Amino acid sequence: MCACTASCSVFRPDSQKRVVVVHTSMDFVDPILSIAEKLYDLCSEVKANKKRCRRLAERVSSLVELVKVVKSNGLGKNPNIVQRGLRELKLTLESAEEVVNNYASSSCLKRIVKVYDLGEEFGTLNERLNDAAQLLSLALQVEQRDRMDRVFKEDRRRKEDEDDRRYDYEELQNLLQSLADEKEKTKVSVDAVQVTVEQTQKDVQDIKGILESLRRPSLHLQDIREIKPEELSFDFPIEPIMKTDSSELFKGEYNKFNVAIKKYAYPGSTSPKQVRSIFNKEVETMKRFESPHILRMFGICVQNENRPNPTYLIVMEFCEKGNLRYVLDGPSKLPWERKIRMCLDAAQGLYRLHQSEEKFKVHGCLTSSKFLVAAGYRIKLGGFELAKTETSLKNSKEKKNSSMTYISPQQLKDINHQYDKACEIYSFGIVLWEIATRQIPFKDCSSYTSIYEKVYVEKAMEPLPHDCPRQLTELINACRSFEDFTRPSAGVLVDKLRKLAQQNEED
Repeated sequence: MCACTASCSVFRPDSQKRVVVVHTSMDFVDPILSIAEKLYDLCSEVKANKKRCRRLAERVSSLVELVKVVKSNGLGKNPNIVQRGLRELKLTLESAEEVVNNYASSSCLKRIVKVYDLGEEFGTLNERLNDAAQLLSLALQVEQRDRMDRVFKEDRRRKEDEDDRRYDYEELQNLLQSLADEKEKTKVSVDAVQVTVEQTQKDVQDIKGILESLRRPSLHLQDIREIKPEELSFDFPIEPIMKTDSSELFKGEYNKFNVAIKKYAYPGSTSPKQVRSIFNKEVETMKRFESPHILRMFGICVQNENRPNPTYLIVMEFCEKGNLRYVLDGPSKLPWERKIRMCLDAAQGLYRLHQSEEKFKVHGCLTSSKFLVAAGYRIKLGGFELAKTETSLKNSKEKKNSSMTYISPQQLKDINHQYDKACEIYSFGIVLWEIATRQIPFKDCSSYTSIYEKVYVEKAMEPLPHDCPRQLTELINACRSFEDFTRPSAGVLVDKLRKLAQQNEED
């Protein structure tokens, strides 16, 4: 096999056979270069988020140089890995092109609203470009690899992204204010159609709403720290909105943010000093996977510290609609456009977790109840933040809840099979199936044996609705694939779901 050719094995669930598909590097290189060229042109046309678009273009430019090296020198000593890098880079660039195109092609107001809504997408796009850089660097000489490391160095990249975000927000505020002033001054003639008047008024209100949101403190710029009792207030009447054997959940306010306050009921065996020690060690780790798609933690609070039984609270972001399973069981209308966006949000949370440091590379207990639903049906991954701190506050005799229906075939076969990202993608596939169908997975299976028979022996997949979009069906089935090596990574899911969401955008 020549340097520019690689083969990859693809498992076809429908035929239960392995098919070898041969690609040349040209299958991906030329389209990558073409998409990159379009992306440069689009980035020069945008009216808002200019800094982040230009930064995106700079990073793409560095990767293009790398791709040209691959085109010239071949796939190197790791052809399968580099081939995968090219394939995923093409997906990411297609997704980036769609995102930037939204800023350049829509009407002025519509574009600005989209910019505000999609601004956080740059974080994931840059992470995906970084993934591609890491994979493709395997084909480079040492000096070229050093150059890529400088461009994508994590600390530098995150500082650049934060500086760009701040600059773009300030520019966006100015742009929105001038647009609002212009519309306020617009005089509509007596002969104008009434709907034009109403639309202008609605436009002004939309702009003012976005401006107000932009001027509020950012949720994700808040430090995770120990919170003083006087900084917290509880909604009145002070009654729990949820109870478990180990805790009660209250709604309250902290630093002008609506928060959920989890209060622990446990034997008084853990001292404040022990809790603080565990918490302080965990805070730095938590900062590694901060994301708009992961439930925001604000910190801990110790009440009545000098009394015999102090009270411990964990303060976190409040998601008004509850957990995902609760929403799916409810009466809310969820058109496919919204379901796809929910799937994308969930995938972005999982991707951020999988990209963080080694000991937090997997969630470990992924179910639909571990995803929270905020305003606008935005999904956030929860259930693992401050895990060690929370464990220290629970009765050690409490058992960890798990659900059999999310267990991968590999773990069903061997209880000692190591839980890894592929296992978690299977669990995530079940969650995506729940979003698509709104049903309980394997609801007729009441025991481990029945789940084993269905999933491992029969290799059964529960059906999706006939009107489920084809691309979404393919992704959900790929996640639920029997063979673990055919399941996509969280990054690939993000790329494909973002593209699908943009194609099916709600009006």
